[in-house]
Amino acid sequence: MTASVKATTAPAAASSVASRLSTVHSRRRRRPSTGKLVVGLAIVVVFVAAAIVSLIWTPYDPIEQDFTAVLQQPNAAHLFGTDELGRDLFSRVMRAAAIDLPVTLVCTVLPCVLGTIFGLIAGYFGKTWDMIILRVGDLLQAFPQYVLMIVLVFVLGAGVPSLIVSFTIVGWVVYARLTRTEVMRIKESQFIMAARTSGFSTERILFRHIAPNVIRQVAIYLTSDLVFSVVALAAFSFLGFGIQPPTPEWGSLISSGQKFLGLAPWLVVIPGLTLTVFAFGLALIGDALQDRMVH
Repeated sequence: MTASVKATTAPAAASSVASRLSTVHSRRRRRPSTGKLVVGLAIVVVFVAAAIVSLIWTPYDPIEQDFTAVLQQPNAAHLFGTDELGRDLFSRVMRAAAIDLPVTLVCTVLPCVLGTIFGLIAGYFGKTWDMIILRVGDLLQAFPQYVLMIVLVFVLGAGVPSLIVSFTIVGWVVYARLTRTEVMRIKESQFIMAARTSGFSTERILFRHIAPNVIRQVAIYLTSDLVFSVVALAAFSFLGFGIQPPTPEWGSLISSGQKFLGLAPWLVVIPGLTLTVFAFGLALIGDALQDRMVH
């Protein structure tokens, strides 16, 4: 009797231990992703708050010149120092956030929406639609991404509208391919067949049954694409193709500050660190979301 009880309880005990170990391991996997998500969100929230505040208040006018305070080092009056025209760098970095953040968001969300719609159409309908969308995508991807974007901005002219158009034309292809792959996998599922049998419209099947099931992969890529967009926006402004001075923008601040790198390194270091920290925050959020969705 005792031996029988032991034989019965031993597997149960082993199963309980294995279950606890599995729970511990899953918690350990979640902790790093939770930490990254919290840190990333904290960084992004600080930048968003600074951008909103800068629309209402900045310590100094970001545009106004003051030749009595030219190239001052960071001090109590000017936290980040001043530039070659005496403008307060802290105020200009704050105001630049109010420009970079919304432009980055639009330059990422527009190609995401457009590409997702094209991917839904190509994956669900196939045949002619699939061939047209894929061939156009192949044509766009035949050119180096940055080169094509520079050509588009050069043709359309420097400025925010040109940047948005160029980012959208170049960026939708990846979202379309990603969505198409997921749609082709899902559209033969039983719940989609049941929806067709029930007489649901094509629009309802696409946007209420298929789209919610492909949005996870799209969201993961979107977070990483935000990092690319903010860096690319700064790169275009640095090269003179993006947002034009005297409007403050992180890339243009770095570009104008490089002339005084030996004399006033803070003009390059501070905007560069600002851009890096914000991109790092976005990258942490993307990694955390990917970890959570994978596990």
